Amino acid sequence: MLLDGVHLVSDALGAGVPLHDVVVAADFGMQEDIAPLFDALARARVSVVSASATVMAALSPVRSSSPIVALASRPTCDAARMYDLPAPLVVVAVDIQDPGNLGATVRAAEAAGATGFVAAGACADPFSWKALRGSMGSALRLPVRRIDRVADTIDEAHHYRCRIFATVPRGGVSLFDCNFSGVSAIFIGGEGAGLPADVIERSDVRVTIPMQAPVESLNAAVTAALMLYEARRQRHQTHENTKTTKPKP
Repeated sequence: MLLDGVHLVSDALGAGVPLHDVVVAADFGMQEDIAPLFDALARARVSVVSASATVMAALSPVRSSSPIVALASRPTCDAARMYDLPAPLVVVAVDIQDPGNLGATVRAAEAAGATGFVAAGACADPFSWKALRGSMGSALRLPVRRIDRVADTIDEAHHYRCRIFATVPRGGVSLFDCNFSGVSAIFIGGEGAGLPADVIERSDVRVTIPMQAPVESLNAAVTAALMLYEARRQRHQTHENTKTTKPKP
């Protein structure tokens, strides 16, 4: 995968992602604020080569080329790493085709304390350069998997006894009336079409986020953030109540 920019290269190092090739702009190495990154690359024994502005413009995919880019191994994980936990909270994105939107959804998942993220069906590649930039490094730390068949993600969640919450634009249980305190998998649909009918049919709970008319839907990343932070609030409240409840004599 391509890591574009200081932030992603630094995050990859911090997450222990193996870096294979690092290229830096020839006039970039003298900047003092980047010295810690070069020190970290040296400690990790990662080879760094310099290149001209023309070469950097060809290597960096953004309009104004980044001063540093790297090639790295994609992180891998199995289902157990995200599900086989005391209280898993997994986000399953289905058919989110915009890589920036997908990356922002991964970022929301990590920020809210999800234990894993699955990109299913016709989703964009969560490790593409644009999705990585959208996730601001979250995809390098949070367990992320890519599964082609959406049905497999449902089977997997049920295998780990997850309660499946499917987001629907209308007619579902209000977000604020759902119980996310247990083992949960939250399914978020893609732009426009939302979740496929078979996912909705196989879900345990259909969830609708209350919206003021005439708004009919929200961005996938916003939807994920709202769902996840309600889950976080409930779980934190449950944890606090458990700590403060005195044992019965």
